[in-house]
Amino acid sequence: MRWWSALAAVLAVMAGVSLVMAWKTQQRVKSVEQQLVRRLEDSQLQASEARLLAKQSQDSVLAAAAKVALLEARVAEVAVQRSQLEDLMQSLSRSRDENMLVDIDAGIRVAMQQTAITGSAEPLVAMLKQADERLARYDQPRLEGVRRAIARDLDRVKAVGVIDVPTLSIKIDEVVRLIDELPLLSNAEQRPASPRAKAIAAAASSAVPVVAASGSAAGVRAASSPSTAWWQTWDGSWAAISERVWSEVKSLVRVTRIDHPESMLLSPDNAFFVRENVKLRLLNARLALLSRQFDTAQSDLQVVQASLDRYFDRSSRRTALATDLLRQVTTQARQVTVPKPDDTLVALAAATAGR
Repeated sequence: MRWWSALAAVLAVMAGVSLVMAWKTQQRVKSVEQQLVRRLEDSQLQASEARLLAKQSQDSVLAAAAKVALLEARVAEVAVQRSQLEDLMQSLSRSRDENMLVDIDAGIRVAMQQTAITGSAEPLVAMLKQADERLARYDQPRLEGVRRAIARDLDRVKAVGVIDVPTLSIKIDEVVRLIDELPLLSNAEQRPASPRAKAIAAAASSAVPVVAASGSAAGVRAASSPSTAWWQTWDGSWAAISERVWSEVKSLVRVTRIDHPESMLLSPDNAFFVRENVKLRLLNARLALLSRQFDTAQSDLQVVQASLDRYFDRSSRRTALATDLLRQVTTQARQVTVPKPDDTLVALAAATAGR
């Protein structure tokens, strides 16, 4: 019993020591956790302060960049003003001849730009005429070379054909108006008879009097040969009836060559959309002509011509008229290259340099 009491006492002491050590360990863990939490809060605070400082530095950098850009703009403006001032001083220091030559050169270059934009030679022709008139009024012998160069360039520019855009637009509008009247291949339409059909019909209509006349003649000869007269009468009647039946069959049946069989399967709704699509293509071609985009206009006109050949009756007079108008517009809507007045520019440069 003593051993058991001693063992129990030892176990109790060990349990107490273990409890004390466990409590101390728990306290240490709590203190470590508190330290970690404080350090984490401190690090978060430092991170927020660092972000704030970074944002402030970024704002300051942006403000500095804006100031630098403003300074650069002002420096560029000052440089432009300086160059303008230098040009003004140079223009004031030039003589009367140089000013006139510089004005003519600038006017010709502006006219060249207008000609390139509009595609018409009128601005360049007008400017060359005006320059020649100014030189003629000034009447300086040393500028005769410039006048001769202007005359040569003027002849070359006038020799270039000018596209009549308003007339082409009117033709396109006329085709747009005709689209609603053009017959489609999918719609049956009464057509005028050909000359051969008219001749056959006339022969059939004249067969009856011929038969009657042959019948009267056969009555005169009936006494001599009755069997021959009956056969001739029956043969003439049968020929007249067969000719009339054949002419009626030919008027009911029409044989037409169709390169695109699917064009015969157009429903009325699809036919409406075909006409509207052709109109839209024509309007696009008209806008392209007005904006001097001749390649776009050519492509739209080719699509319209293909649609006319595919879906519409090409034997109709109205279709032939629309096709002819489209062919005229396609032939005339070409890019015209206006020659540059190089001789005039070279002569002006030489006169300005004093050579």
